[in-house]
Parts: sequence; C-alpha cells; structure tokens
Amino acid sequence: MDNPIVWLNGELVPLADAKISVLDRGFLFGDGIYEVVPVYAGKPFRLAPHLDRLERSLAEVRIANPYSRDEWAALVQRLADACGSDPCSVYLQVTRGVAPRQHAFPRDAKPTVYGIATPLTLPNAEKVEQGVAAVTHEDRRWQNCHIKSTSLLGNVLMAQHAAENDAMETLQFRGGFLTEGSSSNVWVVKNGQMFAPPRDNLILEGIRYTLLEQLCAACGVPFSARAIGEAEVRAADELLITSATKEVLAVVQLDGKPVGAGVPGPVFRALYAAYQRAKGAA
Repeated sequence: MDNPIVWLNGELVPLADAKISVLDRGFLFGDGIYEVVPVYAGKPFRLAPHLDRLERSLAEVRIANPYSRDEWAALVQRLADACGSDPCSVYLQVTRGVAPRQHAFPRDAKPTVYGIATPLTLPNAEKVEQGVAAVTHEDRRWQNCHIKSTSLLGNVLMAQHAAENDAMETLQFRGGFLTEGSSSNVWVVKNGQMFAPPRDNLILEGIRYTLLEQLCAACGVPFSARAIGEAEVRAADELLITSATKEVLAVVQLDGKPVGAGVPGPVFRALYAAYQRAKGAA
C-alpha cells in the first residue's frame, strides 16, 4: 500500500499522481461530504445504507450527486478489488469543486470525486476482550452533525482530547445530554436494556445504529432511543461505542472510573457476537 490506486474525477491513478487544485472548495472550506464503507471477504458491508447516507449528505449541502447509485456501487467494488487487502475500507469524498475563493456557492463548479481503499485494521483481541477507556467533554460542534461533512475540526479536537488522556474515545455532552463520540455512536446499558441518543441533527447516525437496533431485537435486548442525561451515562452498567472501523467495543473506564463492573458486560458480548455473525452473512 505504499502507492495505492485511487479514484479521482473519473480515473484510477496511483496516489502519488493524484492532484487537486488549491482552489478546491474542499481544501479551502471543508465544503464537501464523505463516506466510509467497510468491506469483508470482498463484499461491501451494508452498502445500501451507506449510499443512502451519502445521498442524504449531498442533498443537505446542495452538492449535485455526480453519479448514479449503480455507479457508486460499482466504484466501491472497483476500489475494494484494487486494494487487494481483506478486510478493507473504501473512503469516498465529494467536494463542491474548484472555484475562486468566495463563501457563497459558485455557479458552475464541477464536483471533485475522490476515492481510496485501504486495509481495515480492526480492534485487536485485547480491546475486544478487556474493553477500552473513554473520557468526556462538552460538545462544541455545529448544529448539523447529521451531515457527514468533511468539516471535522471539532471531531479532530475531541479525538486529540482522547489521545492526550490515553483513551480510545471522547464521549460528548450537549446541554447535559449525551450526543456521540468523536467518531462513533454511543450506547448506554442499564438493567439489561440499551439506550441511544435520538436520531436528530446533533448526532451522525452511524450505519451501525440501525444494525445494532436490529441485533438488539435478535438478542432479546430491549432498546429505545431517547435523550440520555450525563448522570445516566456515568451510572451505566455498560457503555458501548460503534463505528465502521471500531465495529462494537465496550467502554470499561470513563474519566478514570470503572463503568459498571469495569469489564465488558453480557450485552456487549451478545451484540459483538451477533455483529460478527452479521458480517459473515453479508
């Protein structure tokens, strides 16, 4: 993977040869959206929901969708095949394109489309078996977190906050209520029931959100989406985080204090096993 093949504006080229203009609005303003699709055994995992979200994000920021759904699906598969690694993840990015630097939308800019597939490094056995640490922070991001925007400085700062505190993730609170991690959705377990923040503009609804809801039903774990106060998070029996690259992980320490018994709990173990089965059935 020293010089992988990437997709840029209709061509497959070596990464070292892929160039964009310094006037690209993605570079100047973060004016773009992105998507990340995990691929297992050569098959994109839950591709339809990923493409649904890509289309929603483009519509939200009013970037014309440059490809049909079949073309997006073919591109994901083509990049995955070119990667030669299993598992891998396919990153797709669409910016508004190249135009003189002005804040308002340009009239005739053509979207810039970039894609790359890279090996997917999943959490190791130690993280799965022993769980991970997290810290907390006030959520200071914008109000449109449901858009998978490339404007990720707020998320970057929260990821750095976790790294500087030897933690895997930062759990964020807005107005005293749980939102999400820097790059993951957060799940709270109490008395055998699982809860998650509601699907609204304050979180990016991960593709694993609906999947975990389905897995809860299959495992007999009651689930509901509702506002979750900070005190509930700190008193949880279990905390889980999910994302395309983390899959499902148990948070066993929050701000230096144990979560529940301080070890991955039964709900995590049931859902982790169900998640692995879902991957195999894809």
